[in-house]
Amino acid sequence: MLRLVEINKNYEDEIWEFRKEILDYDKDNEDQFAGCLGLSEASSSSEWIDLCLKRKNGETSFVPSTVYLAIDENKLVGIIDLRHHINHPILGTWGGHSGYTVRPGYRGRGYAKEMLRLVLLKAKEIEIKEFLITCSTVNKASEAVIKANGGEFDSIVDVDNIQIKRYWIHL
Repeated sequence: MLRLVEINKNYEDEIWEFRKEILDYDKDNEDQFAGCLGLSEASSSSEWIDLCLKRKNGETSFVPSTVYLAIDENKLVGIIDLRHHINHPILGTWGGHSGYTVRPGYRGRGYAKEMLRLVLLKAKEIEIKEFLITCSTVNKASEAVIKANGGEFDSIVDVDNIQIKRYWIHL
C-alpha cells in the first residue's frame, strides 16, 4: 500500500539511488526532476534533504513546500512536492501546487495517480481549496493522472516554446 512520508534522513540511500536512476533513464528530459527541486544539483541526499526542510520552514527564497516520498513496501517509488501557495509569477502561471516524479522501474503502475490523490488530501489539510497542476501538452500519462484526480482543463500557456496545460482541482 502506497503511503506518503515527509522527507527525512532515514531514506538518504534510497533518495540517492532514485536520483541516479532518473539521471540515467531520463537524461534527455528537461523536466526529469519534477517535484524534486534541487535534487539534480545536490552533492548528496543529505544536502538535498536539508534544502527541502529549509523550504518547508520558509527559510529560503522559494515558496514554502513540503516534499513527500512515495513509499511502497519500504521502497521509494516516487517523490512529490506540495507547494503551500502559488502566489508567485511562475507557480501561478505554469508551475502549480505540485510536481512529481515516479521512479523509472515503477512507471505505468498507477503510482503517480495515487501519489497525486494522497497529496490532494495533504493540500486539504493546509486549506488549499483550488489546486493548480500542470503538464506538458505531450505528456499524456501525466494528463491522465491529473484528469483521474478531478483535474478540470483551464488553458494552455507557452513557456519557452513548450505548451503547458493548466488544470484546476477543486478540493
